[in-house]
Amino acid sequence: MTLSGNQKRKMRSAARLYAVQALFQMEHSSQTVELVMHEFEDHRFGAVYEGDEMAEGDVDTFRAVMLFAVDNQAQIDQMTDRALVAKWPIARIDPTLRALFRAAGAEMVKGDTPPKVAIVEYVDVARAFFPDGKEPSFVNAVLDHMAREAQPAAF
Repeated sequence: MTLSGNQKRKMRSAARLYAVQALFQMEHSSQTVELVMHEFEDHRFGAVYEGDEMAEGDVDTFRAVMLFAVDNQAQIDQMTDRALVAKWPIARIDPTLRALFRAAGAEMVKGDTPPKVAIVEYVDVARAFFPDGKEPSFVNAVLDHMAREAQPAAF
């Protein structure tokens, strides 16, 4: 079966959402990246919960984001800290946002995703987690700062 460009894009977007959830889960459970990735790939991608089917995620995107975020967490967290105001170091922000910044930072530092694409994608993820809050605007501002540091030539 051949997937259309739109289907592939939707699968990459779903993989980003799953990566944020998986990074959050890793932080709260102390499970290894391999264990969490297998759980998501085997039980979350395309699963049906209470009649709602979860999107099928792009495994390659999911694994790339997860592994790079874990392997480069200190660098990404430092970049995130520089993008946050001094009163709010990464350790003090919402754990979901921390996971989101790690996933987005992984894509920005790795450099395979254009920064503006990463920003739009992860602001959409923030909207999924915080549909009525100010967090998507906050995420947009922090990711813009991070992207200018990670890939200054793109701006």
